[in-house]
Formats: sequence, C-alpha cells, structure tokens
Amino acid sequence: MFEMEQFNTERMVMLVENEKQLMRSVQLLRSFWNVQKNIMRFVQKTAAENGLTVHQYSILMTITLYKETSQKNVGEKTFLPKSTLSQAVDGLVRGGLLHREPVEGNRREIKLSITDKGENLLKTIHFHEGSIHQVFQTAIGMLSEEQFEELLKTHLQITNFLEAQATEQGECTK
Repeated sequence: MFEMEQFNTERMVMLVENEKQLMRSVQLLRSFWNVQKNIMRFVQKTAAENGLTVHQYSILMTITLYKETSQKNVGEKTFLPKSTLSQAVDGLVRGGLLHREPVEGNRREIKLSITDKGENLLKTIHFHEGSIHQVFQTAIGMLSEEQFEELLKTHLQITNFLEAQATEQGECTK
C-alpha cells in the first residue's frame, strides 16, 4: 500500500511539473504572438501610408539587406508563395522601386535590386513618425543596454533551437 501511495505522489509531482512547463511554453508563445500582432499592426500602417502592400514592404526590406538578390532568395526569406511574390514584385517594378532582370547565364533566374527611388522611400519610411522603425526605436529606448543585449541573445538562442528542430523534422529553415 505504501509503495502505491509513493507511486501516486511521485506521479502527481511529475504531472504538476509537466503542467508548469506547459504553462511556461504557453506564456512564451502568447508573448511572441502579442509582439508579432503588434508589429504587424505597425507594419500594415507603415506600408499603407506609403502606398505599399505588406508583401511589397516585406520584399523591399528583404532586398535592402543584400542590395541585389535573386527572386528565389526573396521568396525563401519572406515565405511568400511564388504567385504572391511575383505579383508584389511586378507592382514594385511598375512603381520604379525595384529593378528586375534575368541572371546572366541562367535566364530562368531573376535578379532583383532596389532602385534609388526604392532606397529613398525606405529612408523616408525609417524616419517617418509612427512608422514601425520609429516605434521600435522608442521601445528600445525603454530598455537598458544590458536588457537589449540579453533580449537579442535570448531571441537568437530560441531561433537557433527552432531552426535545429525544423531541420531535424526535414523542413527548410532558411
């Protein structure tokens, strides 16, 4: 009888610990979800105020990191389906914000580069009051340097873990 009580007690302790871990994971997911929801609110506002769709804004921000890159690479970085990516790129090219040309030696691959007009638009967006960039600068200003560095370190740790898990499960992570 004593062994059964001890087994039940140990099992209860284990269940309580599992419940605590589950609650922590739910709290973290909710936290990221709330941050993402609020980021998207400002991204949508910023894009709309500048005559862009969210997809177009995302593409411009991605290409800015590289100055020029393949359309395939932009699709991989933004997770946009090919048709959505193609339509958004068409609009950016028509608006004079992107330049598109076939890659030399591989006509099936498309190279994208940001135009001067596109760069100027992004600079304007970065300094526009109420834009996602200005809101983030204000938010960062509330953190000490130590908090900021620790936050980046923690995010990198979570990102690396999630990418490793995705790789183990056979998913593309980049």
